[in-house]
Amino acid sequence: MNKKMLIDAIGFLLIALVVVVGYKLSPLLLPKADVSVFPDVHCDLHHQACGADLPSGGRVELSFKTRPIPMVKAFRVEVKVSGVEAKLVEVDFAGIDMNMGLNRPQLLPQGGGVFVAEATLPVCITGMMEWQATVLLEVGKQSIAIPYRFTSGTHD
Repeated sequence: MNKKMLIDAIGFLLIALVVVVGYKLSPLLLPKADVSVFPDVHCDLHHQACGADLPSGGRVELSFKTRPIPMVKAFRVEVKVSGVEAKLVEVDFAGIDMNMGLNRPQLLPQGGGVFVAEATLPVCITGMMEWQATVLLEVGKQSIAIPYRFTSGTHD
């Protein structure tokens, strides 16, 4: 009976450990936002910068400086923030139909509301891939998420 109780206690502790670790890591894997803002759905990141107006005033624009957007090759990501002061800017790249792992570079401030980083998209074996690049901003005490959609692997 003691051995069974010990095994049950160890099992319970392992389950509790998994729950606690999952809870602690969830903001990293699933970023939380106080406000979600949606950009113009007709904007094409392969051809131009795409922007969104913030509800508190201000504007955020995302652009990729290499066009068309390359696969398995580093490219420059630029976010311009105007009208508000951002403390932190990241871009979370996530596959729409396929988990491609965590890919969230933190952009470095360049002055004048411009933030930049290098990013690399993994190649998809099917050739074409739908992506969501979510710009994550910390403005004051608010976290703001702006999801932009684009396709890689084909270009106009």
